[in-house]
Amino acid sequence: MLQILWDTRGYFFWLIVVSVGCWALERLAPWRPSQRAWRDQFGQDLFWLVFNGHYAGVLLASVWTWLLEPLHTFVGAGSLPVIPAVRFLMHQPLWAQFVVFLLVKDLLEYFIHNLLHRVPWLWEFHKLHHSIRELDWIGNMRFHWMEIAVYHSLTYFPLFMLGVDARVILWIAIFTTLIGHLNHSNLHLDWGVFRYLLNSPRLHVWHHDAVQHQPHGQNFGVVFSLWDFLFGTVYFPAQGQPARLGFEGMEQFPERLLPRLIYPIGKR
Repeated sequence: MLQILWDTRGYFFWLIVVSVGCWALERLAPWRPSQRAWRDQFGQDLFWLVFNGHYAGVLLASVWTWLLEPLHTFVGAGSLPVIPAVRFLMHQPLWAQFVVFLLVKDLLEYFIHNLLHRVPWLWEFHKLHHSIRELDWIGNMRFHWMEIAVYHSLTYFPLFMLGVDARVILWIAIFTTLIGHLNHSNLHLDWGVFRYLLNSPRLHVWHHDAVQHQPHGQNFGVVFSLWDFLFGTVYFPAQGQPARLGFEGMEQFPERLLPRLIYPIGKR
């Protein structure tokens, strides 16, 4: 538990560094110059930045630890067979662990993100992220706490089997946060020739388009755009931006913080 707290504190420090850096870039070269820095609901998004960047992770890690301790005791007592850890990457160089872990993690998250749009009850939680009306770096952290539970639950076992160093996990958390902030930022950036590999604000803005250009949406890649090009879920016009961000029926979605925290409980 102490290791979990230490890692999340380290991540929170770099979260501040990355956030301030992206905010500064938006001030220097905004894609949409008329968009205000302190836009509507910016204060609420500060809460999501802190809560989802630190406290939600600690809380869910604590809950998982509490839930798994009795299971570990039960298994350790010989009541159940123990599955040996394969730990494919344990003895590989840290750079190799970083590359493989990042690719596997992002591929899994691509499919999970796709599911968030396809499965109706998962979409209800994901609506919070798509309630953004003006896209900027801090919008990256506006997501429902249930999404953390879903992502971690569906990726924990296959990623655990890779057996990477704890430092690699922290580095990847920082890197993916940087890419996520940039993807949501008010910056005219598409990475040039690397646009077919790496996600960008020019590409990701179309994921938030209120108009769906494919049956369940488009551009589901988190770090890598590669998956969208490979699996045919990409929408990337050469010019322009969406006329409106959001989703159909967004006017019925709660605006205040507490109802959003407990949504869709009590949904009418």
